Amino acid sequence: MNAISPLAEYNDYRLRLDQIPETVCEVLDDASRKELKTRIRKLLIEQNAIMVAHYYTDSDLQLLADETGGYVSDSLDMARYGNESDSRTLVVCGVRFMGETAKILNPEKRILMPDLNAECSLDIGCPVDEFSDFCDQYPDHKVVVYANTSAEVKARADWMVTSGSAVDVVRHLKEKGEKIIWAPDKFLGEYVQEQTDAEMILWQGSCVVHEEFKALELQELRKKHPQAKVLVHPESPAEIIKQADFVSSTTGIINAAKEMDATEFIVATDNGIFHKMREAAPGKTFIEAPTAGKSATCKSCAHCPWMAMNSLTKLANALENGTNEIHVPVDIISRANVPIKRLLDFSNSQKQLAGDA
Repeated sequence: MNAISPLAEYNDYRLRLDQIPETVCEVLDDASRKELKTRIRKLLIEQNAIMVAHYYTDSDLQLLADETGGYVSDSLDMARYGNESDSRTLVVCGVRFMGETAKILNPEKRILMPDLNAECSLDIGCPVDEFSDFCDQYPDHKVVVYANTSAEVKARADWMVTSGSAVDVVRHLKEKGEKIIWAPDKFLGEYVQEQTDAEMILWQGSCVVHEEFKALELQELRKKHPQAKVLVHPESPAEIIKQADFVSSTTGIINAAKEMDATEFIVATDNGIFHKMREAAPGKTFIEAPTAGKSATCKSCAHCPWMAMNSLTKLANALENGTNEIHVPVDIISRANVPIKRLLDFSNSQKQLAGDA
């Protein structure tokens, strides 16, 4: 069964090149880096604050999160960790939807971000008004949205999923006889549909990082590194996924690098993940999957330009000035919490079943 394509007016939510910022990473000398980290540590203690950072952010931020008792993980786990912490303030180093998800799960806490302009191409490419109109055309379908969406889009959904849980959730819904609207990433949606054979209507969004991996160039790279295993995030195009030795979420990719016998890996996801991969599997070699080739724009070049907006300087400024606070309306929090809680309850039940097996 093939996934059903949306109507023509919803056919392509790729961003125009002028909507994608240039990737500019902060460059610091050792003295400046040390001074900023000292300031941030002091501010975190004074404000009863804790850092959570995504795997795709700069290694300086990931290191500081770990050093200060914070957490480095994927988006949902970041928010869940914040919920379990006693800290009054949660500083989310990532992109805006991650800060919103943290606020939904921690409405009583102050949520700060280094830069509120740090967006996500999947979020931008799924505007709530148009998506809601789209959903209204299929009232007999369950609406399943990826974590990479705004709070408003989550509030319109029945379920939220992550890349690691999407297949299990959709398979569960299929077994119940449900038809599904999926948003926003078409490549992840295609992968999930292939794995589950569920009846799915796909919103046509994509990630500016993962969509640029090139299949032909990956084939050539594999020839140069015949012993390398290919690790792929399922937001990648089908031609990339077909060449994978292992397809999984960010956490799954890190675990695979640690557990697999190979010593060399070609990795098709944001290169920010290499910091944790090297920590998890020291001595192993990690190679970026190619983004150069036919139709290449090099607007992402295996690193999210919005993730690159996070920096130590911006983090220090946000804490010192109380700026870049995430606000989500109470009614949106209430509605968006429903699909997120469904995922959390489902994940917990799956863990219990696995434990009982």
